[in-house]
Amino acid sequence: MKWSGDLGVVRLPVVVGPTAVGKSALVLEVAERVPVTIVSADSRQLYAGFDIGTAKPTLDERRRVPHLGIDVADPAERWNAARWADEVTHGIDHALAAGRLPIVVGGTGLYVRALFAPLFEEPPLDPVERARLAAVLEPLPIEVLRERAMGLDPSRAHLGRTQLLRIIEVATLTGKPLSAWHRDHPREARFEPEYLVVERGPALAARIERRIDAMLEAGWLDEVRGLIPRVPADAAAWNATGYREVRDVVEGRRGLDAVREEVIIRTRQYAKRQRTWFRHQLPSIGVTRVDLETPDGRTAAGTWWRQWEDVT
Repeated sequence: MKWSGDLGVVRLPVVVGPTAVGKSALVLEVAERVPVTIVSADSRQLYAGFDIGTAKPTLDERRRVPHLGIDVADPAERWNAARWADEVTHGIDHALAAGRLPIVVGGTGLYVRALFAPLFEEPPLDPVERARLAAVLEPLPIEVLRERAMGLDPSRAHLGRTQLLRIIEVATLTGKPLSAWHRDHPREARFEPEYLVVERGPALAARIERRIDAMLEAGWLDEVRGLIPRVPADAAAWNATGYREVRDVVEGRRGLDAVREEVIIRTRQYAKRQRTWFRHQLPSIGVTRVDLETPDGRTAAGTWWRQWEDVT
């Protein structure tokens, strides 16, 4: 494999950045010239049926270019970064064997980290016990979850709701804190990332607003209307930004104009958190940062891509 590194570790291009910045469009342009498989590192695009509000690639785009990590989960399932990494690793291996270049694309930093810095060997968890525990934990406010996590795994009790649920689940069902699993059961990394961090500067705020309007025009309300009868109200997939708000509109609890404004604000806040993550959590080497709103940024992105085109 031309892009394999030393010791069998495979170098892979990774395109990351905040939502609505244009990552997917950039990679689809490359796919016109290079045989690639796109690996979606987006925790929201896992769930089947939740399409418009997660900005999934269209069916035509998915026919033209193979995609991994999309529509692999039932909306009621709870996935984590390690499970996603296991899922897409098999697909990456198949892509490499077929001579296709896997390109990791997305905005979920923990998923990217799990692929390139594997966390730990997952302990076996009884699905019946997981479901029973989830039924107890899901309704609890984050303050209560944090208090429980403090007693089980204090070094990780500062994390967010999804991580707190995972901390409590692992410690309760295995009798061993998640931090201890990380320490005692590390997994060997198989892939080495080369990052392209895409930005749009101040222009991103307007892009987000246009995207939300496009989603609403594309039938987001109708999509949610069809999901309500078949997806439980407490399903994990509803946590994707905007879906619960749009559901409020469909079910008559709120007006569309107010919800539109709130979803725009929440999406901008989400993008800010993504920017912060990719600014502080990536390694100091192997990272190229570009602002596609500037000529220099577009030139740098083109130069970065050519290194991959030259080895395929």
